[in-house]
Amino acid sequence: MKYNELNISAHKRSKRLGRGIASGKGKTATRGTKGYGARTGSTLRPGFRGGENPMMQQLPKLPGFATLKPKMENVYTDQLELFGGKTVDTTMLADGGLVTSPYANVKLLSGKNKLTKKVTVKLQAASAGARAAVEAAGGSFEVVERAKRPITKAPKKQD
Repeated sequence: MKYNELNISAHKRSKRLGRGIASGKGKTATRGTKGYGARTGSTLRPGFRGGENPMMQQLPKLPGFATLKPKMENVYTDQLELFGGKTVDTTMLADGGLVTSPYANVKLLSGKNKLTKKVTVKLQAASAGARAAVEAAGGSFEVVERAKRPITKAPKKQD
């Protein structure tokens, strides 16, 4: 189909705005009287509500943007004196009250006092000074993964 072969029955003329009162859309040309919208070049930015706080600023912010990565908890070599001659892991530290949970990430840091007892340590991380202190006391350090929480299934509803 070509442009000159188009069958157009009627051309609708656009309404000429602001051409006098008798034109039907004259004087204010559907813009109302005065104000920001009556001026040329006026476009309201999205969300503008006449000087009032915009909708997106007025609505409360949703929670849930915190990180899901578990935080690292610190244990010092001084505190390992309690577990002399044993294998220390996160469950043992949680039972002893040194960490909040057996499923927490734990890092061993060097303390102020020397470690005197031989201890085998199985944690997620340790500083270089802490490793040296454990090995100087005759113990050993092993990096292990964090214990995962057991998955519990919800009980089925009975009708």
